[in-house]
Amino acid sequence: METSAFDPPEGSLRKSVGRGAAVTAMAQGVRVATQIISVIVLSRLLSPQDFGVVAMCAPVLAFIALFQDFGLTQATIQKTGIRHEEVNYLFWINVAVSTLLACVLAASAPLVAAFYGEPRVTGLVAAFGLQIIAYGLGAQHVALLTRRMEFTRLAIIDIASAVLGVAVSILWTFIDRSYWALFAGTLASAVLPTLCYWYFSRWRPGLPRKVDGIGALVNFGAGITGFNFANFFARNLDNVLIGKYWGEAQLGLYDRAYKLLLFPLSQITNPLAKVMVPALSRLKDEPDRYRSAYLRVMPLILLVALPGVAFAAAMADTLIPFVLGEQWRGSAPIFLALGFAGLLQPLNNPAGWLFVSQGRSGDFMRWGIVTAVTSVLAFAIGLPYGALGVAVAYAISEYMRTPFLWLYVGRHGPLKASHVLHAALPFVLGAHLAFGAVWLVKPMLQAPPVVALAAAAALSYAATIVVALAFSAGREALREALRLIPARGFLAAPSGVK
Repeated sequence: METSAFDPPEGSLRKSVGRGAAVTAMAQGVRVATQIISVIVLSRLLSPQDFGVVAMCAPVLAFIALFQDFGLTQATIQKTGIRHEEVNYLFWINVAVSTLLACVLAASAPLVAAFYGEPRVTGLVAAFGLQIIAYGLGAQHVALLTRRMEFTRLAIIDIASAVLGVAVSILWTFIDRSYWALFAGTLASAVLPTLCYWYFSRWRPGLPRKVDGIGALVNFGAGITGFNFANFFARNLDNVLIGKYWGEAQLGLYDRAYKLLLFPLSQITNPLAKVMVPALSRLKDEPDRYRSAYLRVMPLILLVALPGVAFAAAMADTLIPFVLGEQWRGSAPIFLALGFAGLLQPLNNPAGWLFVSQGRSGDFMRWGIVTAVTSVLAFAIGLPYGALGVAVAYAISEYMRTPFLWLYVGRHGPLKASHVLHAALPFVLGAHLAFGAVWLVKPMLQAPPVVALAAAAALSYAATIVVALAFSAGREALREALRLIPARGFLAAPSGVK
């Protein structure tokens, strides 16, 4: 396969990015809705203990999964001019590492069960090795589809895998109403995408052979893996500590609150990376267009996500029992605390797009270490106060890290901290004030829960928009949201950005 077959057609960048943003947003809307439905339905079919057992496995699986990709999908996406021989070499690295990690996972399963004092964990941890292998087999194929900006196909595959995973989990409860239903869904949602990636990428690996100059790609991937390794502790050590010291019931409450709030937020920003990283990578030598592209997308993410977070956090004591059932009421204070972290994460998570697209995987790794150290410190401070204490401490640490993150990002490259502050302030401030507005009127919302929640959501979005209108950047972003036509002018320089 020639090098040109790995790249999108010449002159298609604007059209591909615009269309990609539209279909990715649609796919993520379906995925988030599917995730919420999954949380609601499965929370009623399964017990907190079932979710707790799976949550005990999740940090181990996430830790092992850090190494299966080794950052090589991002290396394939980001590199200017990549050859078949290089992709083939990276494919076999992914396969070999994934197989080895599945074996390590199976061997470590008894140790994980002994750590938690929960024998049911043994078989579940070992079984998750199948998911690791499935992802490894499809890593380079999805990287090629992303590099070629085939976003419509990726969106369809994403939707199909999400729906299939939930359907399999629900159907499995009719066979065995236990934590195995959750495993069956996750395995189905790993196998189907891999099969689709192979079919649609039209690329087939050959026999493994050494390639000259592959070291630069491996080193780039190592920086991404270093970030993921550090970030693992920031994202998973809270589950480990709560499960170890407070048991599966507290962990189940924490896990449901986290999944209902922060997981959907990551599902908005992470898949958009499929669109933005390849696009920004191709604009890295054009600073004005690079900056313009990022500053058009980021405020729109904040406009969509932050008012929803503000309303949900303020109405947690109504929302959680209504959505999950009365048995989950204990999750409401945890959900509220995590909501404050959620008011910053849609701003902070896309910083990774900038590090990767600019080739700064070393800086990315170093920031991951900072995040890990400060998050672990927060978990340790909050742990004596239970799951709620961990949630509060984590939210505080998110606020403390945010200014340093953007100062660090702005040290190099076309995007400075002042650009981000100018574009993000109207929506971040507006969402915080919207939270306060909903909190103040909450005692007056005595209607049935569905009516009260709808009214609170409308108030939150309205308040955020009103505050944003007071800023020139906010007005420009709102005008952009109204006139946005995905395939047109997406990467043109917006007014007001200099």
